[in-house]
Amino acid sequence: MGQRETMYKVFGDMLSGNCYKVKLLMQFLSIPHEWVPVDILAKETHTADFQGMNPNARIPVVVLAPDQYLWESNAILNYFADGTDFLPQDKFARAKVLQWQFFEQYSHEPYIATARYINKYLGLPKERAAEYHDKQVGGHKALAVMDKHLADHQFFLGTQATIADISLYAYTHVADEGGFELSDYSHIQRWFKDFEDIPGYIKMSRDNA
Repeated sequence: MGQRETMYKVFGDMLSGNCYKVKLLMQFLSIPHEWVPVDILAKETHTADFQGMNPNARIPVVVLAPDQYLWESNAILNYFADGTDFLPQDKFARAKVLQWQFFEQYSHEPYIATARYINKYLGLPKERAAEYHDKQVGGHKALAVMDKHLADHQFFLGTQATIADISLYAYTHVADEGGFELSDYSHIQRWFKDFEDIPGYIKMSRDNA
């Protein structure tokens, strides 16, 4: 008999871009997994059981083995992409993947994902309206950097999609839910189409969890 494939357990919410990143890579690589829905608004990440997996009380979390947990979406992507076409072996190319993932976490996600969260999850409450509007400038700055780069590159590292693309696609393709008009970013629009042609692609939907 052949060796049984590991069935990973993933705790997350498919409408969270950070969780969707993990789902996309697992779909692209046909990695067996069980998706466990987590409701952050119901504070399900603040239970003792959940914080035993991730003391930072955030999703996603992947159970790799009994008592072995991995959190932070981009760390999870690097773990599962290792040895595949989604993470180059060349030292400089791998560093470029990390460059774009750090850009996503520091220059992109704090603006685009936060604005989306305030609007989509919280319903744009009055007490956070100023913060929501303040996020627009930084978000458009990040989108402009991406659009300029994609004018000369099919994907972020050339003609092969990597986890850099997964990291950036997740929140960018729903940036309109945070108030960001994407129609002026023609190269990002083209990149969306190429990314969505990758075999195994699924839409961000709780029905696809």
